[in-house]
Amino acid sequence: MTGFAFRISGEASVPPFEQLRAQVVEGVREGRLTAGERLPTVRALADELGLAANTVAKAYRELEQDGVIETRGRSGTFIAAHGDAAHRSVQEAAAEYAALARRLRVPADDALAIVDAALRIGT
Repeated sequence: MTGFAFRISGEASVPPFEQLRAQVVEGVREGRLTAGERLPTVRALADELGLAANTVAKAYRELEQDGVIETRGRSGTFIAAHGDAAHRSVQEAAAEYAALARRLRVPADDALAIVDAALRIGT
């Protein structure tokens, strides 16, 4: 599940569903939300943010229509891979590698160094 903290301002002129949608898009663009990362369920996020479930569901629907997220049935909602086929493949492989590194408790700096070394082989 994502460690990304969503925040909704009740005083903003932008509706809450749009604030949430924009935060997901910004998180993806800045790399704080990565391909394959699981998002909270609609109900869980609604409870966390003090919103109606329909508000979160509306944001998720729009994000899915835009290809930013994907719903995988009972498995949940995830950040979608973006770009051309090559980039999508690399994003998916990176998400799998990150999950493996977390499972094996390899520190992030070490995991990044391993990738950096692998990329330099043959150059």
